[in-house]
Amino acid sequence: MRKRALLWIIYFFDFLNGAYGIVEDFCVLRYTTYVILQKLYGKLGKTEVKRMKKALIIGAGPAGLTAAYELLAKSKDYQVIVFEETQQFGGISRTVNYNGNRMDMGGHRFFSKVPEVNEWWQNMLPLQGAPTYDDIVLDRPMKMAPGGPDPEKEDRVMLRRNRVSRIFFDRKFYDYPISLKVETFKNMGLAKTIACGFSYIHAMIFKREEKSLEDFYVNRFGKKLYSMFFEYYTENLWGRHPSEIDPSWGAQRVKGVSILEVLRNAFRKKHGKTGGKVETSLIEEFSYPKLGPGQLWEVTAEEIKKLGGTIIMNAKVTKIRKEGNHILGITYIQDGKEIEVDGDVVISSMPVKDLVAGMNDVPAEPARIAAGLPYRDYMTLGVLVPKLNLRNKTNIKTIGNIVPDNWVYVQDRTVKMGRFQIYNNWSPYLVKDLEHTVWVGLEYFCNEGDSMWNMTEEEFAKMAIDEMVTLRLISNSDSVIDYHMERVKKAYPAYFDTYEEIDKLIEYLNTIDNLYCVGRNGQHRYNNIDHSMCTSFETVKNILSGKTDRSNIWNVNTEKEYHESDKNAEAEDEVEVD
Repeated sequence: MRKRALLWIIYFFDFLNGAYGIVEDFCVLRYTTYVILQKLYGKLGKTEVKRMKKALIIGAGPAGLTAAYELLAKSKDYQVIVFEETQQFGGISRTVNYNGNRMDMGGHRFFSKVPEVNEWWQNMLPLQGAPTYDDIVLDRPMKMAPGGPDPEKEDRVMLRRNRVSRIFFDRKFYDYPISLKVETFKNMGLAKTIACGFSYIHAMIFKREEKSLEDFYVNRFGKKLYSMFFEYYTENLWGRHPSEIDPSWGAQRVKGVSILEVLRNAFRKKHGKTGGKVETSLIEEFSYPKLGPGQLWEVTAEEIKKLGGTIIMNAKVTKIRKEGNHILGITYIQDGKEIEVDGDVVISSMPVKDLVAGMNDVPAEPARIAAGLPYRDYMTLGVLVPKLNLRNKTNIKTIGNIVPDNWVYVQDRTVKMGRFQIYNNWSPYLVKDLEHTVWVGLEYFCNEGDSMWNMTEEEFAKMAIDEMVTLRLISNSDSVIDYHMERVKKAYPAYFDTYEEIDKLIEYLNTIDNLYCVGRNGQHRYNNIDHSMCTSFETVKNILSGKTDRSNIWNVNTEKEYHESDKNAEAEDEVEVD
């Protein structure tokens, strides 16, 4: 009788976990009950409760949630617990809802050449089958999926959007990447155009050895275009001159984009050729969740709970307890209390710098390398205004005839602003009053603890809004209706300081038999969302197959382009992730 009662307790805990995504306390009770059963009765024959392995996943961003979902969907042998430091899902890919206006942290265009990723996104958020509000009002055609959801009636839907990203230089717009339009030459003027042309020819003839990001850019655009459009922005972004940054960042983020590729792309368009490989920075459409990128991860979190996973929010992991080369468990802080959790497998998407700092008995060399890894932090100000003082000279129709850009790279040495987003153009559903207001995100790059990071919201807003006036985006600060500030820690893993020694650190991490590092910060690699997801796909495959070699996980998005299997994809089928 006692044995049956204990079994029913375990089954009850399993039901609660599957139905509601129960908290860790219940997981501990379930395991404790199981241990009592085993001690009292030994092997339980046909009614034996199988001990599930416990997977501890650190971080509820794209990599962490993908790993949790994949492990639960593909195996019934793992109890999955996700620990998230904040109150929101998605990491830097989260969406912030402020008074009905939504902010995308960093701007995220969804594109992948990996079929598995595209199928995954389609499963979570099916592509729209009817036009969006702005497409209806403007009678604007857009690709739709037959039988897909109607975004006017349903929220769980992926939209198809126009991609427009431009450079704002000398109060004029330039396409990014640079195009061969008449407007480009008019904006530059004859003298600059000739200088840029000769500079590019010189760079083609006298190729630099690529020892830095500066060398990478000059080889592809020439010294003149580099100094106009890349040098200051890159220094603003990283807080370091491009000559001090490893060129591998360019290889991963800019890939094959160059003046030569721009020429090839222009030739293909002129002759009606859309097939063949198209660089990700040249695509012209993208997919986007109706309510911003964070919606994808909110939906994923709900699916994880349905599958029996547990997600613990406001849980900051501070210690990784290991014995030799095996992790025993983690320690997290919640509501001021330290809580220990044992586990069989640890999948970490937390910054590798913090991961190693939280471990015991780490050798001096990998500890030094991890401690020296640099990051760049991010602040943004959402600003609500009635209009922008920017004329829409494109042939793309928009509500209110605002400029059609998703985001704009600011190349102006008189301001600190790095980019600004126009949320109206990402999705009409991000803006509460689309017809009468423009919702703009002003983006700044800084270091945690520096003077900008420590600004109050009022101080930061004053600086940013004053820069809007300087750039002539608005006439004066009185036109601002509302604003909201957000901070993001460790948004961008940087490629300098001890980064050049990261292979030694990876070698050490691979000796820990039950640790898997995934995602942007988990690998200290500037991954897109799809690449972060792929590190988790590979991790789950390794765990379930028993594969111990982790090179497939670390090789995602290396310079040998990962999973570029869809080489015949048409340009209109490609979508970018940033």
